[in-house]
Amino acid sequence: MKRILIIGGSGFLGRALYKELHPYFNVYATYCNQLGYGKNKRYFEYDFRKDSPTELLKFIKPDLIISALRGEDAGQFVAHDMLIDYVVQQQARLIFLSAANVFDSFRHYPSYEHDKSFSESAYGKGKIKIENKLMRLPPFSWTIARLPMVFGAGAPRLLALKTAIENQTPYEIFPNSVINVAAAYFVTQQLHYIINRNLWGIFHLGSDDLIHHDEFIAQLVDGLKLSKKPCYTHVYASNIDRYIAVLPKYNLLPKHLRYTSEAVIQNCLGMITPGKQ
Repeated sequence: MKRILIIGGSGFLGRALYKELHPYFNVYATYCNQLGYGKNKRYFEYDFRKDSPTELLKFIKPDLIISALRGEDAGQFVAHDMLIDYVVQQQARLIFLSAANVFDSFRHYPSYEHDKSFSESAYGKGKIKIENKLMRLPPFSWTIARLPMVFGAGAPRLLALKTAIENQTPYEIFPNSVINVAAAYFVTQQLHYIINRNLWGIFHLGSDDLIHHDEFIAQLVDGLKLSKKPCYTHVYASNIDRYIAVLPKYNLLPKHLRYTSEAVIQNCLGMITPGKQ
């Protein structure tokens, strides 16, 4: 049975991936400061800011590493260098969860898998640096999964929106930003398929359609049917529409694994959940 290690397994996407994969594979994961994971024998404490993953890798001997790390870039670079060394030495595989921010300098059109990445943000530049390291690995040993804004049931973005409405604090919306969106429920299924089929290369795992950020939030809030009305702060990043979207063109997944922004909203509202489709 394939041994999988999820680095960053206590984060929102990391937890969702663990739940999706552990019935089918021999899955392990890492956590940082969350005490509740210490009782789970499949979770190991690991802080990339001060720990080396070397001993953990020697102990688990994963065939596949999924990097769902978040945090400061400098520590991530060192951690990924060590993960890459392990992949090369052990002929293993590495899946890196990247972001649409690797294209945040391109404003006039959505981005596809083979477009040249270019970012003006520190976050996007950090993702690009790690992506470039992976692309120098041998074929079939790496996968880059680029994600747009991630919502879905229990997502931090959804919780932040609900909290802002409950507390009547301003919530930022971007009327001139054209986006696509993702939900952990769909992303984990897509990654499960990629793992099963041993697919490699660059994949864009967001919704197939585009929507303005303010329109998406408005539709989501309407569906939530909360007792209080939202208080919005309108942020105009430019005078014209600005695209921050990653669409698939070359590495297309089967139709049953593709989804729309409306499906993301339905998942946020609990209308699409495991066992309810």
